[in-house]
Amino acid sequence: METSVFNRTHVMGAQISPSLYNLTIGLTLCWGFFVNWLMIVTIPVESLYAFDLRIFFIGYFLCCMAGSFILNRSENPLVSFFGYNMIVVPFGLVLNLVLSHYDSALVLEAMRVTGEITFVMMLLGSMYPAFFLGIGRALFFSLLITVIVEAVEVFIFHRSHPMMDWVVALIFSAYIGYDWARANAIPKTLDNAVDSAAALYLDIINLFLRILRILSRR
Repeated sequence: METSVFNRTHVMGAQISPSLYNLTIGLTLCWGFFVNWLMIVTIPVESLYAFDLRIFFIGYFLCCMAGSFILNRSENPLVSFFGYNMIVVPFGLVLNLVLSHYDSALVLEAMRVTGEITFVMMLLGSMYPAFFLGIGRALFFSLLITVIVEAVEVFIFHRSHPMMDWVVALIFSAYIGYDWARANAIPKTLDNAVDSAAALYLDIINLFLRILRILSRR
């Protein structure tokens, strides 16, 4: 099997129409955001702080890694959807912790801005797929360098630069267009739609968190 959904060139299972394929991606994304919202409004944030944060984040990373493994290895849409939820649920717990520090009006504004950027980048990814497909390597190294710089600044120099939030927001905005273009360049099956939605979900959530930090500094 291929190691990544976007490397798949063979067709496993029945192909579906482009409209149904994109609708499946959209519905899968909406499901993930709905689960996150449900977790935020029903799980008291105090109950999360009762856990040892080290154990909490170890469990978070292990669950996300297991979900990614299932997504990349499975070619059954139901199994892939299970893997998708293994990513969505731990992210929902982290979002619950993070959003508890922000005003609800600010969170709603960040959601609106994220939605607008997502729509525009998906539109551009559809209009100029060749461009976005050609910037994947540049995006990867840009994100890698940014993560390293941020880690050095935070853990060694104990600083946080506002400009880094803008850089990361721009990178993940571009990643939305990139992953959308990649999603529409592979065989259009239900399993590939679910797997593509998982990649876009991570892009959108990371973009949302950075936009929230940017808006909070006003």
